[in-house]
Amino acid sequence: MQADKLKSKVNTGESGFHVLPDYYNVTVSTKKTYDEKSLSIGITGHPCNHSGGGSVSAASSVDATAITQQDGQCTGVVKDGNGEPVIGASVFVKGTRNGAVTDLDGRFSLTGVKRGSALHISYVGYNDKDVVWDGSALNVILTDNERSLNEVVVVGFGTQKKANLTGAVATIDAKNLVSRPVNSAVDAMQGMIPGMNFSIGSGGGALNSNTRYNIRGTGTIGAGSSVAPLVLIDGMEGDLNAINPQDIDNISVLKDAASSSIYGSRAAGGVILVTTKSGKAGKTTVNYNNNFRFNSPENMPHQLDSYNWALYMNAASINAGSGTWFSDNKLADIKKAQSDPTMRTMFANAQGRWEIWDANDLLPIANHDWLRTCFGNGFSQEHNVSVNGGTDRVHYYFSGNFLNRRGLLKYGTDKRNRYTITSKVDAQITNWAKLTYNMRFARTDYNQPTMLDDLYYHNMCRYWPIIPVYDPNGHFVVTGSNPGDLVNGGDTREQTDVNSHQLSLQLTPLNGLVINAEFNYSITNYNQHVDWQTTYGYDVNNVPYVFNNPNNAVKEYARKTNYFNPNIYADYSFTLANDHHFKVMAGYQSEELHQRWIQGQQSGIIANLPTLHTTATNPSVDGKYDEWATMGVFGRLNYDYQGRYLVEGNLRYDGTSRFLKDNRWVWSPSFSLGWNIARENFWKPIEQYINLLKFRFSWGKLGNQNTDSWYPFYSTVGYSNQAGTWLVGGKKQNISSMPALVSSTLTWEKNRTINYGVDWGAFNNRLTGSFELFSRKTYDMVGPAPELPAILGTDAPKVNNLDMTSRGFDLQISWRDRIKGFNYGVILTMTDGRVKIDKYPNPSKTLSMYYKGAYLGDIWGYTTVGIAKTDEEMAEHLKKADQSAIGSNWAAGDIMYADLDGDRKVNGGEGTADKPGDRRIIGNSTPRYNFGLNLTAAWKGFDLKVFFQGTLKRDYAPGASDAVFWGACGIGKWQATGFKQHLDFFRSDPNDPLGQNLDSYYPRANWNGGRNNQTQTKYLQNAAYCRLKNLTIGYTIPQNITRHFYVQNLRVFFSAENLFTITSFTKLGDPEIIDASGWGFSKAYPLTRNFAFGLSVTL
Repeated sequence: MQADKLKSKVNTGESGFHVLPDYYNVTVSTKKTYDEKSLSIGITGHPCNHSGGGSVSAASSVDATAITQQDGQCTGVVKDGNGEPVIGASVFVKGTRNGAVTDLDGRFSLTGVKRGSALHISYVGYNDKDVVWDGSALNVILTDNERSLNEVVVVGFGTQKKANLTGAVATIDAKNLVSRPVNSAVDAMQGMIPGMNFSIGSGGGALNSNTRYNIRGTGTIGAGSSVAPLVLIDGMEGDLNAINPQDIDNISVLKDAASSSIYGSRAAGGVILVTTKSGKAGKTTVNYNNNFRFNSPENMPHQLDSYNWALYMNAASINAGSGTWFSDNKLADIKKAQSDPTMRTMFANAQGRWEIWDANDLLPIANHDWLRTCFGNGFSQEHNVSVNGGTDRVHYYFSGNFLNRRGLLKYGTDKRNRYTITSKVDAQITNWAKLTYNMRFARTDYNQPTMLDDLYYHNMCRYWPIIPVYDPNGHFVVTGSNPGDLVNGGDTREQTDVNSHQLSLQLTPLNGLVINAEFNYSITNYNQHVDWQTTYGYDVNNVPYVFNNPNNAVKEYARKTNYFNPNIYADYSFTLANDHHFKVMAGYQSEELHQRWIQGQQSGIIANLPTLHTTATNPSVDGKYDEWATMGVFGRLNYDYQGRYLVEGNLRYDGTSRFLKDNRWVWSPSFSLGWNIARENFWKPIEQYINLLKFRFSWGKLGNQNTDSWYPFYSTVGYSNQAGTWLVGGKKQNISSMPALVSSTLTWEKNRTINYGVDWGAFNNRLTGSFELFSRKTYDMVGPAPELPAILGTDAPKVNNLDMTSRGFDLQISWRDRIKGFNYGVILTMTDGRVKIDKYPNPSKTLSMYYKGAYLGDIWGYTTVGIAKTDEEMAEHLKKADQSAIGSNWAAGDIMYADLDGDRKVNGGEGTADKPGDRRIIGNSTPRYNFGLNLTAAWKGFDLKVFFQGTLKRDYAPGASDAVFWGACGIGKWQATGFKQHLDFFRSDPNDPLGQNLDSYYPRANWNGGRNNQTQTKYLQNAAYCRLKNLTIGYTIPQNITRHFYVQNLRVFFSAENLFTITSFTKLGDPEIIDASGWGFSKAYPLTRNFAFGLSVTL
């Protein structure tokens, strides 16, 4: 809340104080009578006049009272200009490390202080203050500094006052990043940055599945290129998932071309600037914090119990013409076994093995929910230690972090550990030279069963609940991918080490001139071990037989990356005629990356030792070297007139090794304009109500050098070692293939961005916000090759033939206030965007491809009339709408589709946008109106944070083969699933064991055909949701208690993640992970709900 007060020193309504920019004289008028002590405000460098009932004097260094202090014990209170306590201010005796931090009442106490000693008091957002202790209690008034009032924001190669920004820049500070236990900085940013979109990784909730993110939507649909945000940590490219979130001081997100063009061709997807924490002058401060998390699966569907599953499958079998699957006697045994644990649940077949699949009368009769059999609860813990402090000339910050995560798998090893070490030292060598060294080390270890893959999730969902985990002899039952495979089928271990070093020198030889030289170097080592172990099944006599991985094997893979990045730039600030402010910046940047990797694999593990050294057959090796480099020169000009009229221009000239000589360089220009209307003289009458109103416009152009191939212009011969299918001399032969052709006209992919924005601040900045409209045109994307005769003998070359446009808006609204010691705040962020295809080589507009005029994510489907309740109703419908193009054997319980084109037939026409038959655009899968809502409150040491996150508009159409959604409807016996929601299927027989159901959600169960599984309006899912992402409650123990055991600050907290979700989405899946699995809807590792507690101790 203090940070909010720092931002709201303009026009405090009660006192009438006016804090104005440098170019105004300052008048302090009061509406009430104040004594001199309460008005001890210092306004450095400004004339100070006063009118009203009180009196004003320059702020004295110390306002002492007559209270006599015990020798050596210095006490006092630190307040701001409004007389409110400053919490957490640093107070230390100059020339020593004797210091303290103010408590909730702004009070401090120091022992061992000599009379006449000088004390230094500092707090972020206020001017530092030195006072001399004469033995009396101190009453220190800190004055706001200009930097706080204007809130400096990190931008490309520098900083700017937020009030003077003309580009689209969003920020998040350390307080919001670490307000809840998170696995990565990416997770902490979700819902906090307007313009950023987040989605669960392809692995769902698995430990190695990192959250995906982009800035303002999809950046490209081109082949052979990618657009992702450029992440810079203290100016060097890094990984948001590897850095310790508690090391971050703030993050700036550059969203438009005007703000990111200074980084040129690496910034086509926007830029994320991470600034890490630095040490502060004063007593060494040590902080230790931890959290312990208890995890469980979130929104995991419930499989049918064995009896209802059997009835459901019987219906599917009968409707498919296969007769009854489970006899009445078998059904009775299945039902009885649910309540009688003494019953035998597996039976031997004629081959002496336990029957699982085929002989109906011998099928097992157990009762298992396989998702809950395989997934259970997990535990995670995190520990963090940081040390910071320093003298007037040397500051230091050190930290260490350990995050131990245990997954939800009940079988096999499922864990991920992250270790980070950070060291940053700043040294003021001379008054005009500052040297900074920054080292970061991050290690990530991940371990999972080798057999845990998309196929395993697929099999888990279709396991029959009648199959037990163990056979009567205590061995794992072998069924596709079974728990035994997780335990005994081998291990996959991955380790990633990132070691980054940064050395920077800052020179200020002249007033206004700042020269920066940065040298960044990082080494990334990635090592992967995979072993496949033979797994066995056991017959009824405990005799083993090979089930999986008959040829056990070991693979070792290693990759090393070296990255070097020097940056040299300088900026010069000057003012003309007191009103015209200029800042000129120019610089040079280059990058060079070298990568090498090697892989070896061999079969025949000896003595159960899974190493390459202890394997004997089928050797295979591979490896290569790669490299790329960039170089750029850049410049920027900023101008403002009295903070009213703002202009910025950027220009960068970039070259990359990925393109040939004649096409290697590209210009990246941009400009932006701003008008802070609240600085106009005519605005003064309402300035006390609306103190900031700024309009912005920007335009910029960027190239994109992020090609998938680092050598897109080179024809390369395909080569595979020992990949031939013929044996010559008893060995497989090496093979090669013709190279693909490369177009001589291939060039840079580019984008142009236009941005309109407005920023506002009202009621002393209690109400702040921004709104932006953007349009990003991406053109010259690499698309499909033109059709050429097959006699060519090789693939035709791809060319630049795709264009698209993204349009949308970003919104952020914030309200913060304090009422008699109760602080509260509300922050709402929202982002929306759509992508329209402007050019694509598909003149016929075939629906299986992109086409001009289409929107990314369009869903084409049929319109559902309903489910026929009788055969007569279906027959009558077919007379008016022939559905033979979709399927046959239509009957009661099947879908009736609408004939929209009036030809008395239901079909897909020619499959084009112009002739789609009876298909129409029925929805769009693009997430729209992504939002985050943060509610915070603090009172007498208690703090509360409630965070909601979600999407207000999104459609999802399950595919025809998505068995988790369709169950036993048109899926086939061996792929069919049975979940509780599937029992709401059509049943016309009043005597059906499950009861009659004429008003069902699902059509009749039927293994055959996909006639009812067409993409259609009835089963189009509303994937919008609102999730209570986090609830955190904390309490800070008063300092007058903690100081007795030498603790400056002690906070304990409780946190809950993913508490509940409001959605109309099907209960068979989670709206956040619908795109996670490659094997279909909801076949993925589940998300987690966790409850955590922890503490933070500062010494």
